[in-house]
Amino acid sequence: MSTDAKQQLVERTLRLAPVVPVVIIDDAAAAVGMARALVAGGIPAIEVTLRTPAALDAVRAIAAEVEGAIVGVGTVLTAKDLENAFKAGAKFAVSPGSAPRLLDAADDSELALLPGAATSSEAMELLERGYRFQKFFPAVPAGGPKLIGAWASPLPQITFCPTGGISLSNAKDFLVLPNVACVGGSWLTPANLLQARDFAAIEALAREAASLR
Repeated sequence: MSTDAKQQLVERTLRLAPVVPVVIIDDAAAAVGMARALVAGGIPAIEVTLRTPAALDAVRAIAAEVEGAIVGVGTVLTAKDLENAFKAGAKFAVSPGSAPRLLDAADDSELALLPGAATSSEAMELLERGYRFQKFFPAVPAGGPKLIGAWASPLPQITFCPTGGISLSNAKDFLVLPNVACVGGSWLTPANLLQARDFAAIEALAREAASLR
């Protein structure tokens, strides 16, 4: 699959809902219930981060059992991460940055990558490689909506998914910007709700997030 085709897949995924939940999961047994709750609440694209040993098992379970879910993998740092994510059934991958070796591996992978940028130079370098859709990370510490909004005029070809420091209270500040497709946030699947298997509460948070735009 060409980079352009993979970017089209990324675009379709990012535009499904205003928020892509960034999930840190410690117990894969909670993955299916969590994903079903998110989908029921109107949030179909789910990023499971590779920050725990349970992550890939969670991706496998969601990909196999949750109708309507589009599961991706986050915190992708290496070619091996891309390979493991694809084998687990992930449909997209998200990276906090854009290391050259990772981008080279992504060229050869069937998995669609959303690489990260925190500066205009990084964003331009990614654009040169065909990445019209990028993650802006860490969004709030790096400059927030003022910085990414300032990029809209000189870099109109790039659309972002800001992630990092975003919550229900400030998500709209990003979502109103013309160069933002959606935001990423961890508030939809807090650790306490996952631990308690309170999927009804997660569905309620998803409905609230889905109504942001």
